[in-house]
Amino acid sequence: MPHTLHARAVLLDMDGTLVDSTAVVERLWLEWAKPHGLDPAQVLSVVHGRQGHQSMAIMLPDRDHAINLRENDEMLARESGDVEGVVEITGAAAFLDALRELPHAIVTSANVPLMTARMQAAGLTVPALTITAESVTDSKPHPEGFLTAASTLGIDPADCVVFEDSEAGVQAGLAAGMRVIGVGAHAASHGATYSVADLTQVSVTAAEDGFTLTLA
Repeated sequence: MPHTLHARAVLLDMDGTLVDSTAVVERLWLEWAKPHGLDPAQVLSVVHGRQGHQSMAIMLPDRDHAINLRENDEMLARESGDVEGVVEITGAAAFLDALRELPHAIVTSANVPLMTARMQAAGLTVPALTITAESVTDSKPHPEGFLTAASTLGIDPADCVVFEDSEAGVQAGLAAGMRVIGVGAHAASHGATYSVADLTQVSVTAAEDGFTLTLA
């Protein structure tokens, strides 16, 4: 049964929500993890949705955080230079076009160079407002990124709808007091308010004091 939500702003994660970068993310992170003897399944359960240094801190809790920060910079540079296999999540370009004149933002754990590289590789237009790793102190699942986007747009968090795919991202959106639409096969299991298989299942219609999102 279709669901219709009234909103005044949409806040979009990037990886897994607008851009399918799973192959490169998992390849590079498993390469990083191998010398540490980490279980690949644990690595893949941690790295999606978070800033890299936070993922490292979870997997190597006794390591000096300064090392994590340095290696995170190195990882971001490698990720920015490797966009092989990065493609649009089905429906992302059309959805961004529908939002073009409406308040919306990207809220991503990537930094600006990585966000730009992946959005370009997927053929997607970057929104005017982006909240990236440089914009926040705390990574998802902390709600800071989503709250910063809402504040910058001048929209009450309760009037924002988040689109996310990862557990950390869903938790961040809910912690911000926002409704969360999970994107992809696993998003519903992360506690999203609603879920869709991809962005072709979302339509946008102008409405009084905002717009409506209809989920097929």
